Amino acid sequence: MAAAMEIGGIALRNPTGRAGRTFLGTGRRWRSARKDVVGTRLAVRALMAAEKRDGRTVEVGTSNRPVNSDKLNVLHGIQSSVPIVEEAKMVTDFQRKTKIVCTIGPSTNTREMIWKLAEAGMNVARLNMSHGDHESHQKIINLVKEYNAQSKDNIIAIMLDTKGPEVRSGDLLRPVLLKEGQAFNFTINIGVNSEDTVSVNYDDFVNDVEVGDVILVDGGMMSLAVKAKTHDMVKCKVIDGGELKSRRHLNVRGKSATLPSITEKDWEDIKFGVDNQVDFFAVSFVKDARVIHELNDYLRSRNADIHIIPKIESADSIPNLQAIISASDGAMVARGDLGAELPIEDVPSLQEEIIKTCRSMQKPVIVATNMLESMINHPTPTRAEVSDISIAVQEGADAIMLSGETAHGKYPLKAVKVMHNVASKTESIMSNDTLHTPATAVQYVGCGDFSQGHMSAMFALHATTMANALGTPIIVFTQTGSMPILLSHYRPSSTIFAFTNEERVGQRLTLYQGVLPLYLQFSDDAEETFSRAIKHLMNGGYLRKGDYVTRVKSGIRSIWRDDSTHHIEVCNIQD
Repeated sequence: MAAAMEIGGIALRNPTGRAGRTFLGTGRRWRSARKDVVGTRLAVRALMAAEKRDGRTVEVGTSNRPVNSDKLNVLHGIQSSVPIVEEAKMVTDFQRKTKIVCTIGPSTNTREMIWKLAEAGMNVARLNMSHGDHESHQKIINLVKEYNAQSKDNIIAIMLDTKGPEVRSGDLLRPVLLKEGQAFNFTINIGVNSEDTVSVNYDDFVNDVEVGDVILVDGGMMSLAVKAKTHDMVKCKVIDGGELKSRRHLNVRGKSATLPSITEKDWEDIKFGVDNQVDFFAVSFVKDARVIHELNDYLRSRNADIHIIPKIESADSIPNLQAIISASDGAMVARGDLGAELPIEDVPSLQEEIIKTCRSMQKPVIVATNMLESMINHPTPTRAEVSDISIAVQEGADAIMLSGETAHGKYPLKAVKVMHNVASKTESIMSNDTLHTPATAVQYVGCGDFSQGHMSAMFALHATTMANALGTPIIVFTQTGSMPILLSHYRPSSTIFAFTNEERVGQRLTLYQGVLPLYLQFSDDAEETFSRAIKHLMNGGYLRKGDYVTRVKSGIRSIWRDDSTHHIEVCNIQD
């Protein structure tokens, strides 16, 4: 397909062998470079542009010097200032990188709607275990798996979202209209449903609240101040009124209920998810890392390869944020209950903090709740909702989520299309900026400990920098998902085509920003597998003849490469 030449651990392909556009370079192999950095603080090696023109040669390769920001800026400006690959046809079709999670419910639980959601842009199907039963959720799981079997290039992952320890009001014979200033009571006695008193489903509710607390109904749609309490009743005064219906969600401002994060119902739902090999568990009301460790122990006992996404939505979770995310496989910013238990004005900064924490740990983060709430009943969103989506994308969220919009809304497909269009537009602007912004540096203190993980992290940064400079997508082959995840962390401006022969790995990679997982059987011949991958991308319309791609051969587990060698190859696509 193309001739390649080795340049110190980085290989660039010269597609034609013609003079005048030859990539050259110097530099030691990564193995020998190790002795130059042990015991010193490492900064990412500077990548430098290269071109041989009129007998003058400029190096391309790696340097053991710390990053020079001016040189990195030169590299990022290659595409516009130095036409190294002037014959190349760059990929022009923009692929959305931020993923979309859709909650499946009565509006979308048919075969036709699952297919339409997938084609409109859904990447993850969410099962909300607060509603429905195992029979109805089994139907959805079967439909998603049927879709995946027929559409290998558009993998849809399945996320099971536990109900968690929700505190809810009891059943009412008819809705009760609460008026500002009136007295209203909550009791732990079962079955009470009068005009001024309703039962709650939580026996310790009286012990958890104190006089002066504010009780929020449905995340703040109504609010009541606690004025007094007895052994079985909490006596309140309505602050903000409204129509109280049956089984409404209750929060106490600034407090979390002393219920376990995983209830008996949740364990039954988790067992159901394990039996059906879902891809993610979204765990509600996680307060600390202990519940994550407990669930991980259970999954190991069942030999279940399912990733855990804690929902950050309780007051207790914020002081334990680092430990929770460190123990988990990502996080969800569940802004509804988060804004009920904590001051609502804190939610934007908490969202940014959670995203940054996940990004620093190379773990995916989902921003959820009220993103297009108005589209439950209206065909167009508010302008504030559009800005909300754009801000989440700019802050670096891997995924954004639709809840009632797709579960029971009137316009589920329009909601997905709006989210897709807003995210794509925001990313296209950010992508242009990326070409002129150095990728985030990776710094480690050597001290004699230079692990394979450190090597892979630096290599992912090099690959991202090169792909951004040349304007190419990235092709990577993986059996564990480690290298695509690292590449996603550095947010290359083009798509990461992650080929894997492990279906579970492909489904998990669906959640990561910028990664398009594709299933492909690997052969013992690396070049033959690469040729089939290129053909696959060309047949799918992702690449055209003459396009350039950046091919990465690295990662914690070797597939074809020598264990001590890492490669980046820039290839020109030919027939």
